[in-house]
Amino acid sequence: MKPATKCIHSGYAPKNGEPRQLPICQSTTYKYDSSVEMGKLFDLEASGYFYTRLQNPTNDAVAAKIADLEGGVAAVLTSSGQAANFFAIFNICNAGDHVVCSSAIYGGTFNLFNVTLKKLGIDFTFVAPDCTEEELEAAFKDNTKAVFGETLSNPSLQVLDIEKFAKAAHSHGVPLIVDNTFPTPINLRPFEFGADIVTHSTTKYMDGHATQVGGCVVDSGNFDWTQNDKYPGLTTPDDSYHGITYVERFGKGAYITKCVVQLMRDLGSIPGPQNAFLLNLGLETLALRMERHCENALKVATYLKNSDLVSWVSYPGLEGDEQYEIAQKYMPKGTCGVVSFGVKGGREAATKFMDSLKLASIVTHVADAKTCVLHPASTTHRQLTEQQLLECGVKSDLIRLSVGIEDAEDIIADIEQALVEATK
Repeated sequence: MKPATKCIHSGYAPKNGEPRQLPICQSTTYKYDSSVEMGKLFDLEASGYFYTRLQNPTNDAVAAKIADLEGGVAAVLTSSGQAANFFAIFNICNAGDHVVCSSAIYGGTFNLFNVTLKKLGIDFTFVAPDCTEEELEAAFKDNTKAVFGETLSNPSLQVLDIEKFAKAAHSHGVPLIVDNTFPTPINLRPFEFGADIVTHSTTKYMDGHATQVGGCVVDSGNFDWTQNDKYPGLTTPDDSYHGITYVERFGKGAYITKCVVQLMRDLGSIPGPQNAFLLNLGLETLALRMERHCENALKVATYLKNSDLVSWVSYPGLEGDEQYEIAQKYMPKGTCGVVSFGVKGGREAATKFMDSLKLASIVTHVADAKTCVLHPASTTHRQLTEQQLLECGVKSDLIRLSVGIEDAEDIIADIEQALVEATK
């Protein structure tokens, strides 16, 4: 099936007489006729449901849909995109381990890695996404366990050279983990370029309506966890499950299984079945919406580029943009609906511009049906120092405009009147 068809049909196939729409299994627990049956579930000797903190039929159906869209073997839904990135790293890293990471990532993810995970003993080295192969190579250490990056960074819109980062990761026997939130699998499937694990903030385009917070981790099934001794959590017995070894018992499903039965068991960062149901409704129109988002964003970016009131514009889908060629390599069908730009007059003018908007809303959110705007340096990235902001590609005057699916002429008219007000 093509991606647009998978958006509607993957993950759930009703049998004769069953509900056509994905049912909401709003139950914390599941009944069995004998304690022996339930005991086998707790020992991972049988498959099935016994407690929604680990698995739920509604959640699993939606996770399976996202896995199919990405071309992966398995996936797990999490309570947020932050939880997804935490799980993706913590599933294979322990205290004393190290990760190489692109510096162009969302501010919240940067804080998660640079502050919280550092407190847990996991160290990160940040490199520019456009670094040379030699600079990337120099970032690796003997205790490096993974490489991480955003395929299209939030909000600087820098395109990750996935093949370059995958080649470096694999030469050191570690996986490449990428956050594919902005392009979605409609515009980019990272596994096809060598990535091993994909994460998403499903809160964004996948949901599409700003109705629920969620995340997802998808495994390609391609990485060989047994090639070295870096991943004992997957290749040696787990005492908390009577000594089972994940790669031996679950094969290509080892990574996600461990993520569920170990991390989800202990940390419980699950979405509710109602959230998964709402996410599924969003996924059904994802292909349609991404096409419209990209179409509108290109029109807006073109307008901004030609405006005398704008100092600079960044949109990888815009011909002439410094990211255009690499964006065409990885995302020839379109990038996303987010445009970054600066208003002449700097930070003060940027604030006045946003306050003058009438159609677009000033919100923390991004990537839903409605056009919205934010000044990252004073909001999502305000905990970062000036140097860290520069390393993340966030200029002090950067405005992140998330172009919605309204009529493009209305969006542009709103931007135009706000620019005039901001530069009076």
